[in-house]
Parts: sequence; C-alpha cells; structure tokens
Amino acid sequence: MDIDDAYANMSHIPEGDAYPARWARAAEAFRAQVRCELDLPYGEHPREVFDLFHPDRMAMGLLVLVHGGYWMRFDKSDFSHLAAGAVARGWAVAMPSYPLAPEMRVRRIFKGLRDGMGRVLERVPGPVVLAGHSAGGQLVLRLACRKSRFEGRERVERVMAISPITDLRPLTHTSMNEILQLTREEAVRESPALRHRRKGIDISVWVGANERPAFLEQARGIAQTWDGVELIEEPERHHFNVIDGLEEAESGMTRRLLRDLN
Repeated sequence: MDIDDAYANMSHIPEGDAYPARWARAAEAFRAQVRCELDLPYGEHPREVFDLFHPDRMAMGLLVLVHGGYWMRFDKSDFSHLAAGAVARGWAVAMPSYPLAPEMRVRRIFKGLRDGMGRVLERVPGPVVLAGHSAGGQLVLRLACRKSRFEGRERVERVMAISPITDLRPLTHTSMNEILQLTREEAVRESPALRHRRKGIDISVWVGANERPAFLEQARGIAQTWDGVELIEEPERHHFNVIDGLEEAESGMTRRLLRDLN
C-alpha cells in the first residue's frame, strides 16, 4: 500500500482542487450577511484567534467548529459558511484558527487550543457543542479526552468528529511528515484512539461512505475503541463534501449535532 496515496484526498475527488476556492467564496459571502465578530484572540500567537457568529436572537448555546487541513493549511476564514446551519437554529458559532505546521507541532497546536478554550467559551452562556473536520476532528476529540482539562469543559455536552484522524501513527510514514515532524511518541500522545474518553458527554463520528479507506478505518477505529460513540457513514459523501450538511439547519448532520439541545 502507498501510504501517501492512502491519505491523499484531493487527487481522488472529482475537481478536488476547486474546493478550496469554492469554500473561500462561500465563507466570504456568509460573513457579509450575518452578525459576526472577527479575529477575537484566545492566545498569544497571531493565528490564535476566532470568529464568533451570532444568531438573530439570544443564543441557545455555543458551537465551537474547528477546521481541517492536516494541521498545515487553511484558517477560519475559509469555512465561515459552515456556521450557517447552527446559526439558523439559534446557536452562536465560534470558529478558531490555529498555528500551522511546520511552525508549530501538532502537540503545540492542541495545547494552544485547549488553553484558550476558556476565552472562547466565556463569550456565550449555555451548553457547548464541539465539532471538527479532519485534523479539526482530531483536535476536538483530544478535547474530549479524560485528561484534557480546560476552563468551562463541564459545559461541553456533545462532540462530533467529522472524518477525523484518530490515530496519527500512520502519518509518521507519509511524506507530509517532513512538515508535521511527528515523532512516534508524539503521534501516540496526540492520537485520541490511544487515549481514554471523558465520560458524561455525547460523542459521535460522522464520515462519508465514499471517503478513502484510510479515513473510514480511522472513523471506525475510534468508534470501536471508545465506548458509546455513534458512527454515522453518510452515503455518497467524500472528504470534501461531507461537511456540507453544516450549512443547512435541517440537515441530518446539523440535527444530530444539536438534537435535544434546542
């Protein structure tokens, strides 16, 4: 098996290279039509900032949505439109950026997000839901680990990891590790599938049925390892369009994310 090809998404998705520009356009259009606060700091690094999107009434709670990109690319401004579904249901949405590799190692990216969560959560009262896509899925699952403590974590009621990377060890054998610089020790430490989950929160993993086999294995692996995790494999979805449901208030993904909370 070619390990690089196993984790290559763009080359296996029709017109995959067009998605980033499409996301950026949709994100810009959404920011122009919704009440939002941009570039609020949660840490000291210039990229440790978040955007906060507000509904047109008092928020029912806060969704923290963490973007993907293999910890190497993108930022919050590429995915603003994914807040649309939750905002339409009356939720505020916080969308953070984070420092990228190779400037920062994966462990430092997670630590910065964890340490800054209190500053994010303090902005909106009520229940908290965490969601993340791909590398963002790894980050929110790490926040759901038993020993991951941060201010306000008792408010977190639900976590959804969308097409997450749950075991980082295979990435140490890919060419992208020239940028990530993952050691074996760090890969083990930062792999949610190799840690214990925190009890008392609802955790689900959502993955596209048409994703690369490696991502299906990653999703299924943590569903088998962590007790009580619901696994949803959405038909006819791949790694890039599996997140589209977040744009719609009545999609299965948004309803699963916020069910019984509003």
